[in-house]
Amino acid sequence: MRVRIRTILALTGAMVLSLATGCAQGGAAGSGGNTVTYWLWDANQLPAYQACAKGFEKQNPGVKVKITQMGWADYWTKLTASFIAGTEPDVFTDHIQKFGQFADLNVLEPLDDLGIDDSAYQSGLAANWKGQDGHRYGAPKDWDTVALFYNQKMVEEAGLSTEELGTLSWNPKDGGTFEKAIAHLTVDENGKRGDEEGFDRNNVKVYGMATGGAGDADGQTTWSPLVASAGWHYTDKARWGTEYQYDSETFQSVVDWYFGLAKKGYLAPFTDYTDGANPANAQVASGKAATSFDGAWMISTYYGTKGLKVGTAPTPIGPTGKRATMMNGLADSVTKNARNKEGAKKWVRYLASDECQRTVGGYGIVFPATPDGTEAAVAAYGKKGIDVSAFTEPVTDKKDSTTFSFPITDYAADVYSLMRPAMQDVYANDAPVSGLTRTNDQINLILGQ
Repeated sequence: MRVRIRTILALTGAMVLSLATGCAQGGAAGSGGNTVTYWLWDANQLPAYQACAKGFEKQNPGVKVKITQMGWADYWTKLTASFIAGTEPDVFTDHIQKFGQFADLNVLEPLDDLGIDDSAYQSGLAANWKGQDGHRYGAPKDWDTVALFYNQKMVEEAGLSTEELGTLSWNPKDGGTFEKAIAHLTVDENGKRGDEEGFDRNNVKVYGMATGGAGDADGQTTWSPLVASAGWHYTDKARWGTEYQYDSETFQSVVDWYFGLAKKGYLAPFTDYTDGANPANAQVASGKAATSFDGAWMISTYYGTKGLKVGTAPTPIGPTGKRATMMNGLADSVTKNARNKEGAKKWVRYLASDECQRTVGGYGIVFPATPDGTEAAVAAYGKKGIDVSAFTEPVTDKKDSTTFSFPITDYAADVYSLMRPAMQDVYANDAPVSGLTRTNDQINLILGQ
């Protein structure tokens, strides 16, 4: 097991304080012999999992599930602190970016005895949760993809049709029809569109595309659909790669073109993005941007925004002749020191079952990992008048699309800490993309340790 000093030093003061004050607690608050403690971060999903808990408790008399929900940022800080303090939950919602570090730190319980069948879930979801030691550490929970959200009123005013948005293509040389559409949707303070003579790129009223930030190490809702549709891969292997490929000419040319849209005035500048305060959806909602790449977990947020009539289109076709979208999948993991390990494993097996996943799907908030759960979600969204085909078709019909996963490697936190400032420098300060080669060398040096 490789546990490096920098990983420990990365723990925040709050975690250290928790270590000092929490060790004497003797377990997660409220845990007991007949209680399973479960943590998740998405408030929108809480009612669905409360419903699953009722179903589980009915099948397991005397066992209770105590669910704790907290925001994304607090979630990971408190979870890591709980591992140090010995107050971790029995079960928690896990993210593929965090999985490698947790497995490396030996704080996850192997789930091989649950009988998880990879074929029972959407392709690739279950396999992603097997560690380098061959053991399974997560039971498939749900999945998401990325698509193009757009303001229907702005699209109509620009004279673009839904059909046109659904057939856009791009390339890093001239941007293709995708760049033309984004340019045409851009409007300056004088009413000139981005593709019209006299357009003032320094005084833009409506950007053709919202900014989701620099994308850091994965670019999930920014540049990832573009680099993947150009044939690029994060690492040398699909899972547990040992070399990142940010030094690739393909990667750097795509990133250079993408951030170059901001120089032209079509993509909102880096300074317009603030995680939490002004994310891409807020820019679209305020009328500051006409479109945005965003994830399926944001469907309800966009469609639920008062006064905003929104639509979705698939990601554009790239130089490979196919579209591409990151397919992320969450899982439920059992902690190594779970107080109620037997109950925890039963709960995780139930969470991964068709019964629970159909229940969750029925709420129309997320796409569950099983095909039946996915169908239930599609039907629930349909009842709300929401067409989610831009998100589901890449998964259910891969003829014209490619799905790919988050990079699954060791030292994900270190990769993030190196790539984040490097990508921000390219976007915000116009640093040459060739500088990413040096960053890539630093990352691969760490992976080679």
